[in-house]
Amino acid sequence: MNLAEAAAQADELAENGSAQELASLRTEWDDELEAAARSADFRERALAFRAVGMFRWRAKEELLRRGLDDGSPAARGSALLSLELLSRDHPSTVNSVRPLLHKMLADEDENSAVRRLAVLVLKNGSAPRDTIVLLEGLAADDDADAELRKAAGTVAQGLKRKAQDKR
Repeated sequence: MNLAEAAAQADELAENGSAQELASLRTEWDDELEAAARSADFRERALAFRAVGMFRWRAKEELLRRGLDDGSPAARGSALLSLELLSRDHPSTVNSVRPLLHKMLADEDENSAVRRLAVLVLKNGSAPRDTIVLLEGLAADDDADAELRKAAGTVAQGLKRKAQDKR
């Protein structure tokens, strides 16, 4: 079994609530995942960052933070996918990397797919005013990618509702 297959098995175990088996699989694949995240090959790094989410490995959130700074858009995208998955039940996951997500969104040279994924991660976090303003600015930016504008607008509206519901 390789890391991709182990990650798929871990995802299935997590979906089924098999916590003990998942913990055992994490222990078995810990070293290989860490090695893949440090690989010179962007494909191996991307796989490692994606596997963190599939393993539901909260203890590896710092690894995902490094993934957000990776030179490869594929690796950054994989880290974002894992952050989105991990943050569904834990908004603190998003809140801890919010400045990096804001930086990705503000960087017009950033890959457009990576920027869209950063928007989707933000939907799972809290709703601070600066995030809403940034997303509304992207939604209104005629120079931005149409899909990015649409996603930013949708998430901004969702965060506004979340903020109003807290009041």
